Amino acid sequence: MTLKLKDIQAPISSEMTDFEKKFREFMKSKVLLLDKITSYIVKRKGKQMRPMFVFLCSGVVGDITEASYRGAALIELLHTATLVHDDVVDDAGYRRGFFSVNALWKNKIAVLVGDYLLSRGLLLSVDHGDFSLLRIVSNAVREMSEGELLQMEKARKLDITEEVYYDIIRQKTASLISSCCAVGAASAGADEETVQHLRDFGEKIGMAFQIKDDLFDYGNNEIGKPRGIDIREKKMTLPLIHALNKADKTDRKHILKLIKKKSDSNAVVREVIDFVKQQGGLTYAEGIMEQYYRDAMAMLERFPDNIYRKSLGDLVTFTIERTK
Repeated sequence: MTLKLKDIQAPISSEMTDFEKKFREFMKSKVLLLDKITSYIVKRKGKQMRPMFVFLCSGVVGDITEASYRGAALIELLHTATLVHDDVVDDAGYRRGFFSVNALWKNKIAVLVGDYLLSRGLLLSVDHGDFSLLRIVSNAVREMSEGELLQMEKARKLDITEEVYYDIIRQKTASLISSCCAVGAASAGADEETVQHLRDFGEKIGMAFQIKDDLFDYGNNEIGKPRGIDIREKKMTLPLIHALNKADKTDRKHILKLIKKKSDSNAVVREVIDFVKQQGGLTYAEGIMEQYYRDAMAMLERFPDNIYRKSLGDLVTFTIERTK
């Protein structure tokens, strides 16, 4: 049976509805231009998985509180700020199928909007004394920045080892989901050991989530046509790293040369995808993803069996079964 987010959300459906209203309030500004842009950002929201992790983790360990709403909003505000800035850095015209802020209002305004969202998140926490939540999320934003820079540094030489790859995705992706789970626990009044347990749980999910994303680039029967975007951008992901490690010296040198010199060619992208499949790169990456998934599910066993734990487990399953 295919899991649907609507069903997974069932135990927290009223909280998600309330959160949407509260989040709009947190985003508001007296400056009309800013209010118009933040309203646009709110309208193009994605799956809302981050607040779901916060509320479900709160429910697993205790009660969903006002601090849970503020923690979820803090994560969304700081994460949205990083996305707005990322689109400027990448000169991206679209985000989730919509025009990016910089495409509609130009770079200068986009940077200032990102700064505004960052300050709103910080003030939301400071004004309510949510310093433990602010520490958790600020650490995640720092790690995300470091992960991006580490990936850029390594992309120039195409010398990413499997160990470095794990460091990059732990910082770039897993740190954010990890912070959602930790914030959920902390906002419900959990002790430090429980907060750490759910932080580690979230990290496992984040690792599985990113490997799933990397597999999308190669396509399969469920996902459909390969995209090859990572190859074009010279990003070394797990399937490719494993394939290069398995290949003989001649093939490895040939593939690396193609990626360095001709990665924008459709024929080269197809050749690299075929090479990765032949070397078992996809099977290997799927196995690692499944292990992270199993580890995360095992960590949930520590908590009493209730509707929140059930939905949290389903949300973890959804992250690796999703088709986009």
